Amino acid sequence: MDLGIKNQLFVVGGATSGFGKAIAVSLINEGASIIAIARNLDKLNELKAVASSQVEIIEGDITQDVTIDKISAIIGERQLHGALINAGGPPAKTFMETTLEDWDNAYKNLLRWKVNITQQLVPKMMQHQYGRIVYIESSSVKQPLENLVLSNSIRLAVVGFVKTLSQEIAKSGITLNVMGPGSHDTPAIERIYNKKAEQSGIAAADARRQGIQQIPVGRLGRPEDFASLATWLLSPASGYITGQTITVDGGMVKAVFG
Repeated sequence: MDLGIKNQLFVVGGATSGFGKAIAVSLINEGASIIAIARNLDKLNELKAVASSQVEIIEGDITQDVTIDKISAIIGERQLHGALINAGGPPAKTFMETTLEDWDNAYKNLLRWKVNITQQLVPKMMQHQYGRIVYIESSSVKQPLENLVLSNSIRLAVVGFVKTLSQEIAKSGITLNVMGPGSHDTPAIERIYNKKAEQSGIAAADARRQGIQQIPVGRLGRPEDFASLATWLLSPASGYITGQTITVDGGMVKAVFG
């Protein structure tokens, strides 16, 4: 299926690992151009080597204002067709284990920078009356996950502002949607299994095995599967979908509207 994104320009956060890398590669394979952001320059250069004419790189932490300013500058006056808003999550902790500093950091690392980058990118898209923005959050916004109180709480604020903004600019040609991944075979899942192993006094491999047994489809998700939906949401084909939170979790969320 031709998604119609050949030669279109996309910003991709966390582009060298996990979901970000899988989506970056998917966009490249569709013929799109990307601005890849990550902290590891060597891995960025590896990604650029895949298709050098389609990849621009920014070395930096996307949660920092200075990196977001660099993204805005490198786009310049070009038309930006889409953006993947994506970065790592907070540490796995119970509520009683958290400190106020943890909550301050969670606000900065999960919410504040997403407001900043959205405020910078949406006006660029509005100039062309077109844009697609996809935020990668977590299935915890629909069903809280054990030991992830920081994520369970602050990511809900992201969903709130994305839903509100999607309504405010619905006629602009810009759509904003949230993807809520469940357990996928990415580096990020290990912090959850390691925390569970610590609490239960078992090996991390056993915690992982127990976690997989609880997933209705019987396996961890693959980043490539997740990327196929994300790429579609970043394409013109998704123009009638906005303000939605779509869980990709192998059936873990039990709610009727999960």
